[in-house]
Amino acid sequence: MANISLSSDLSAFRFPHRHLLGIDGLSPEDITLLLDLADAYVAQNRQRDKKSDVLRGRTVINLFFENSTRTQTSFELAGKRLGGDVLNMSVSSSSIKKGETLIDTAMTLNAMHPDVLIVRHPDAGAVQLLSEKVNASVINAGDGRHEHPTQALLDALTIKRRKGHLDHLTVAISGDILHSRVARSNIQLLNLMGARVRVVAPLTLLPADIDRLGVEVHHDMREGLTGCDIVMMLRLQTERMKGMFVPSIREYFHFFGLDREKLSYAKPDALVMHPGPMNRGVEIDSELADDIDRSVIREQVEMGVAVRMACLDVLTRSDAINPSDDL
Repeated sequence: MANISLSSDLSAFRFPHRHLLGIDGLSPEDITLLLDLADAYVAQNRQRDKKSDVLRGRTVINLFFENSTRTQTSFELAGKRLGGDVLNMSVSSSSIKKGETLIDTAMTLNAMHPDVLIVRHPDAGAVQLLSEKVNASVINAGDGRHEHPTQALLDALTIKRRKGHLDHLTVAISGDILHSRVARSNIQLLNLMGARVRVVAPLTLLPADIDRLGVEVHHDMREGLTGCDIVMMLRLQTERMKGMFVPSIREYFHFFGLDREKLSYAKPDALVMHPGPMNRGVEIDSELADDIDRSVIREQVEMGVAVRMACLDVLTRSDAINPSDDL
């Protein structure tokens, strides 16, 4: 990791984007800046005094149309540790449930003059649409099957802190690729940073265009995990499934659930990851998930706060460097 001080003038590094809507559009330099700054925030978060005034006088609104305790709490904590005013909007009790459109919501929020909107929405493209209607910077906290950029960034930070680099690593992403925005963002980021990416899943859980995403495709866990540095498991997103995608949970775990026997095909020092929440005994063996020598799942949660602090930092500081609106 580069040594970026939290007091650095980030305009010298230039993060040239007004929004963070996806990994698509970021450069390797953009990603490196975010990871290096987040690494500095990891150190701050481990101190007794965790707060700063980077966002003093700034307002951050969490607008979640989907429930996500982990992501929303992480963004809330990130904003507060940076000294910002953070508001969590309860969509279930808002005017949106009474028929207000997304555009109406954008106009209402815009009138409140927030500095950053953090948006999670079940429909792909909704966050992009909202970003076009507000003056605030917008961070995509997950939109449909499209993207989840801060999850990919925190996964990258976890890997980089453990392995020292991202390039030339072999990463296997296994599970429900079809419904996973986490998989899509990770594939883009890892390819961009020079890693070799494999996906491992049954045919029913792979998107039709998977061959165009620059990955190796495997349908057997032992084959897909052979020689891997990182094994990233994904949750079965049953809430997004309409129809039968797997014969049974028991059969799915037998063929595609991660256990010690399947992990033995990866490198001896391979790391196990999962974006959470986990379905223990479905996509990952409970004992393996808690193995402090192989699993970095808890580290991913810690890195999530630091990464989101870095994103809030650069997007609010970027006002001074005439950021573009293209991301």
